[in-house]
Amino acid sequence: MPSSAELRTLGSEDASITAGDFFEALTSSEFYKKTKVRDISGSFRWAPFLALQQSNSFLTMLLLLSKYKMKSIPIVDLGVGNINNIITQSAVIHMLAECTGLQWFESWGTKKLSEIGLPMISRNQLVTVHEDEPVLQAFRLMRKKRVGGVPVVTADGKKAIGNISLRDVQFLLTAPEIYHDYRLITAKNFLLAVKNYLEKHDTRSPMLSGMITCKTNETIKELIQMLDSLKIQRVYVVDDDGNLEGTITLRDIISRLVYEPPGYFGDFFDGVLPLPENCRI
Repeated sequence: MPSSAELRTLGSEDASITAGDFFEALTSSEFYKKTKVRDISGSFRWAPFLALQQSNSFLTMLLLLSKYKMKSIPIVDLGVGNINNIITQSAVIHMLAECTGLQWFESWGTKKLSEIGLPMISRNQLVTVHEDEPVLQAFRLMRKKRVGGVPVVTADGKKAIGNISLRDVQFLLTAPEIYHDYRLITAKNFLLAVKNYLEKHDTRSPMLSGMITCKTNETIKELIQMLDSLKIQRVYVVDDDGNLEGTITLRDIISRLVYEPPGYFGDFFDGVLPLPENCRI
């Protein structure tokens, strides 16, 4: 088994050398043995983390999960130093789905996506990877562009055939048949390999449902219920011909619910999150 230094210098022609157990290579490396939690804790958006107390407002929570791009927020008890709970974007979407039947939700939920400004990310803003590109390019783009997922598009770039998210890197690490060719496997073949792997190991995975899409004439209520039932983080918007038009994330939906009053957080976030002028998220 090659060392971690050797793995970093391997070219595409040497991909077959890496066949084997990824974790065997990882745990035998000096990098793995010497790295401490403190060495990586500062790499997160808020280090060590940004937390809330139970006395904080619901608006504060929603703003952090939308405008300020936090996927989860610890709820702490400063008196005893405990983390009592963690609130996620998915939990908020589930809460909204549970509001079905309430007057305020039905009034808002019957609006079409286009009526409330969704999708916020249009086709020309979308980060994509072509089906014949190496799957590693998808993960490079996610890191460079700081996005959680990218659609895999056809050669002409018009239609999406699947989605690759950050958490899908696990399949490069845990599935030997994928790890064997991780430097050469294309995005399309990666999707097929993951599907085959899940059919054997996890038949409940939403990745087996195929490409999840919606249209702008669907309602926000329908979208929330779909995202909640499938336990997914984003959905791609297509036109009547199936051409890709944009994407909608959990964060986008939450942001449609809130508005930050001027000076709400004071200068706490100044210089941390640059936003365009007149932004009303």
